[in-house]
Amino acid sequence: MDIVKEYMDVLQNIEYAIVSVYKQHPDLTDYDVIHVFDALVDAYSGEKIGRPPRNFRLSERENTLMNYTRQTCELRLGRIVPEPEPDMDSDIIPAGDVLQIDEIILCLKKLTMSAKKWNKRNGMRGYVNFISQFIA
Repeated sequence: MDIVKEYMDVLQNIEYAIVSVYKQHPDLTDYDVIHVFDALVDAYSGEKIGRPPRNFRLSERENTLMNYTRQTCELRLGRIVPEPEPDMDSDIIPAGDVLQIDEIILCLKKLTMSAKKWNKRNGMRGYVNFISQFIA
């Protein structure tokens, strides 16, 4: 299965959330993004098996990123009604099919791999700078 082709809209929705936070917090790093992805994968994996999420001790900007990213994931899971926060761009509200937890986890893991690749290639903001080129 080609995750990128199958879930392009979901991946773009999540990356849009990241870019939205990056615009507000230009000090956001790829490490912050990867840390949040890890926390989300842990939370959703734990939810699946009835285990509480581990404490990832997120920084303030990571918490902001977590809120935006989780809201996007929750929307895609069909759990909340699309209503953005006052400071959130309305374009973050996705349209599309309701996903299962396994699919969200798959997308988050794919984005983690991408973040690590671009970070290794272009430094501490390689991933956030890369995706910022494609998301207005």
